[in-house]
Formats: sequence, C-alpha cells, structure tokens
Amino acid sequence: MERPAWAPRSIDISVPSVSRMYDYYLGGSHNFEVDREAARKAMEFMPGLPKVMQANRAFMRRAVRFAAAEGIDQFLDIGSGIPTFGNVHEVAQTARPGARVVYVDHDPVAVAHSQAVLRDNDDAGVLAADLLKPREILAGAPVQQLIDLTRPVALLLVAVLHFVEDADDPYSAVAELRDALAPGSLLVVTHAAFEGIPLPQEQAEGTVGVYRNIRNPLIMRTREQIARFFEGFDMVEPGLVPMPQWRPDTAPEDEDPYSFSGFGGVGRTA
Repeated sequence: MERPAWAPRSIDISVPSVSRMYDYYLGGSHNFEVDREAARKAMEFMPGLPKVMQANRAFMRRAVRFAAAEGIDQFLDIGSGIPTFGNVHEVAQTARPGARVVYVDHDPVAVAHSQAVLRDNDDAGVLAADLLKPREILAGAPVQQLIDLTRPVALLLVAVLHFVEDADDPYSAVAELRDALAPGSLLVVTHAAFEGIPLPQEQAEGTVGVYRNIRNPLIMRTREQIARFFEGFDMVEPGLVPMPQWRPDTAPEDEDPYSFSGFGGVGRTA
C-alpha cells in the first residue's frame, strides 16, 4: 500500500480510523482504502450515514454562529477530526474576526492536517490530546496561548462522545472540562442514538458492529443518557433535539430522514 505524502510515518495505514472514515463520508480525500472499505461496510447497513455526518456538520456550523452571536470569541473543539470545508475556525472567524480556535484530536492524521490548514492562522491552533485527559488539554500550549479560561468559551464535543465507552467514564471528563469554564460558556454536543434512525434497530446494529470490529466501538446512548452530559448547564432553546430541529436555517421537513438520527444540543454555564 502506497503511503501518501500527507500521512505521518507513525500511523498504521492498514487499520481504519474513525476520523478518516468520517472524512470519506463527507467526500474528503484524506482517507485510505482500509477506511473506505470499513465505511462502505457500515453503509451497507445504514446507507444514509453520509447524511448523518452532513447533519452533524450543519448543526456544528449553526451552533458556532449562535455562539458568535452571543458574543463568544473562543472555541475549543475536542475530537475535531480532519479539517473539511466549513470548519469551526472558518465559521467562527467569519462571524467574529479575531475569534480564537483550538482543535484537539488524538488521531495523528487529523492533527497533521489541522496543522497544515492552520499554518498561516495566528488565531487558531491544534493540540494532540485525548478527551479523557482534560487536564492535559487545559494545560496544552495552544490552549494556554489562545484561550482565556476566565472568559466564556464554546466547548465543542461534536460526534465524539459516542466513541467513548461508559467504562471510560466520559461524564467525568465532560464535568472536569465544564468546571474549568467561565460562566456564560457554551457546551455543544452531538451524539449518535438509535432514536431517529429510519431503520429497524436490528439493521442499524449492523453499523455498530462494523465499528466494534475496527476496535472503535460506537456507543448508542438514549436521549436521557445524552442529556446527562449537560449536567450543570442550562439548556439553550430548543433543548436536546434531532439535529435538523436545532435552530434550523431551512425547513426541517425538507431534510433527509437520516439526518434526524441522534441528537444535538447546546448548554450554557450559569
């Protein structure tokens, strides 16, 4: 297998990566055959997976514009993935010139790409770190340099928490991050769920099985379990809802049925 110039030497290109599969679903070019194969397998069970990913991105962009309109000019995006068109820094810095953005991911390809994309952007940085180690994230140089934690921050956890198993206690990690945020900060979350998928659950479970087989379990949580991530936050209207229903730009009824898979919401620290 040929290793492209953009792929860091340290990565095993024979193993599928969640962030490169996501890139493939979104029509990106930073993925390998092994990622495409796993993604196509997942799509055999859920053909509308790309629509789910597009709904995630569209929700993220609306949430970032909402945060900017609320006066927030600092964004911490954990589990940011491989930069594709319409990323957080583009949306935030268009809405609020000078807005500062730090991307955090533990995938070396995602980190390498983010560094390349942000090379000439003094107001954005990238950190290689893990969501489950909040202290390392908060102490990381890009966060220290670009984010002022005494002022409100928008913390984005978009399509990442469903890759953390309960045994690893994602709730504690989110609570630790919450406790570091200034009053008026926002938490932006999207999360996979069986609710809303326009398929029988048994069929959707086939997709979950594909992720389990590549050792990146996809944890489908209920709406109540997802709502627990917002403990200590006041929900912003309309609350935790299917993504196309959160402050939509266009009529939700015009959306693809798959885009209603899972939930998105925004909370504010008191």
